[in-house]
Amino acid sequence: MHLTDESGEKQDVPLAETQQEVPKIIQPRDHKAKICVWADLTVDDVDRINESLNADHIKSVLSDIFGLSDHRDDLKTGIIMDLYYYTLQFARDNGFSREKTSAFFSIIKKTHEVCIETPFGNLDQTFNYFKALILCHAVNRPPHSIELFSADEVRKITEYTVNTYFRHFKMYKYAFTPLVKLDLAINYIGLPMPSPSPSEAGDKADETEAKEGETTEEKREEDGSAEGGADKSEEKEESPAKKELRSMIQTFLSEEIKKMKMSVEEQIKSTEDSINKKIELTDGSTSPKKSPSSPKGKKK
Repeated sequence: MHLTDESGEKQDVPLAETQQEVPKIIQPRDHKAKICVWADLTVDDVDRINESLNADHIKSVLSDIFGLSDHRDDLKTGIIMDLYYYTLQFARDNGFSREKTSAFFSIIKKTHEVCIETPFGNLDQTFNYFKALILCHAVNRPPHSIELFSADEVRKITEYTVNTYFRHFKMYKYAFTPLVKLDLAINYIGLPMPSPSPSEAGDKADETEAKEGETTEEKREEDGSAEGGADKSEEKEESPAKKELRSMIQTFLSEEIKKMKMSVEEQIKSTEDSINKKIELTDGSTSPKKSPSSPKGKKK
């Protein structure tokens, strides 16, 4: 099996390791939403972020909180840093409190984690999980949900997430999940494995001899002898399963040929009949008709 990462480089995985890693590929599944206030950002973390005055300082704080590397050339780190930064910027622009900022940040972060947990398509599962998270923080039904966001804030959060995150859903899948390719080989039970035929060996010998300067006549003779030997060896090595398959194919083809012959003969006969009818009609219409003799008047 070959696993291809986001850079397009193919990595060959041994069979033993593949058998251990294949069960780790998670299939798309549904998730249960829970209240996530202070789940990822604590009160001190939100205060540190609110005290930051520029984007670089906010990103350095996020890097310190979540242990992200400061390498700007890293594709994944840059994407996740921009996602976190613009999420906090949206909360700041809409005047969210510390509780709302922490909850909204966790909603986006958990939605992203569900998106990238599987390399297979899970857009429906991710969006349903996002709606369930919003509902957990918009309805007062303890202990399952709390009324943290108002109806207008829910509308703004939904519009922002759909227009930013879900519009680039495929980009996040491409950057954070591996591309899985399956190489499938099928072996038919009862049929022997194909072995190199003598004709192929004869062809290789002909090529080498041609390079040495053999004439075309000698090559034709050797090709004919090689093909004849190959046919004889194939007839000798033909298994009962191949014989039965050959007979079934020949029977089926003979029946189909008979049907085709009958249909062609019927079409020819019908065509001849129609042509004969047309000829008879044309002969009857073109034959000259005898005009009745008019009586001559007697002279007085």
